[in-house]
Amino acid sequence: MAEKEEILREKIAHTGLFDFKAMYSYMHSWLIDEGFGVTEEKYSEKVASGGNSRDISFLWKASKRLSDYFKLEMEIEATITELTDVEVEIDGKKKKMNKGKAGLEIKGILTRDPDSKWDTSAFYSFIRDVYNKYIIPGKIDTVQNILRKTVKTFKEEVKSVLELTGRR
Repeated sequence: MAEKEEILREKIAHTGLFDFKAMYSYMHSWLIDEGFGVTEEKYSEKVASGGNSRDISFLWKASKRLSDYFKLEMEIEATITELTDVEVEIDGKKKKMNKGKAGLEIKGILTRDPDSKWDTSAFYSFIRDVYNKYIIPGKIDTVQNILRKTVKTFKEEVKSVLELTGRR
C-alpha cells in the first residue's frame, strides 16, 4: 500500500473585496502550469434565505508525480461565506466584484510508492522499509522540501491575488 504522509498544512483567511471567479480560475491555472493534475472532489453552493448572498465550498485534489517512487499531492479545501456581488469603480471604470469571507486550507501530502509496487510480498515491504530508512533519507528530505516550497508558493500566490483584487 502506498505510504502517505502529511508534510504541512497552510491556511488563508481573507475578508472583504475580491474577485471569486478570478481567484478560482487563477488557482486552477497555477496548479496546471506547475504540472499538477486537478480533480474537483466536491463543490457546493448555497443561496442564503434572503437570496442576496451565497456560501460556496469546494475540495480539490491535485497530484504530480516526481518519479516512480514519489508523488506530491495537495488537498485544497475552500470555504467562501457571505459572498455578495458588488460594483466598484476602478480607474474610473465600473467593475463587478465580490464581497465576503474566503478561507482556504492547503494540505501538502507526500506519497511514497504510489503504485504499491513494493507491497507484493512481505520481503519487498521489508526492503522498502530499509530503502526508506537507510538508503534514501536525504532524497526524502529533498522531496519534502520541494513539497513545502510548492505549497507555500501556492499559498502566497493565492493570497496576493486576493489582496490585489481586494485593494483596487
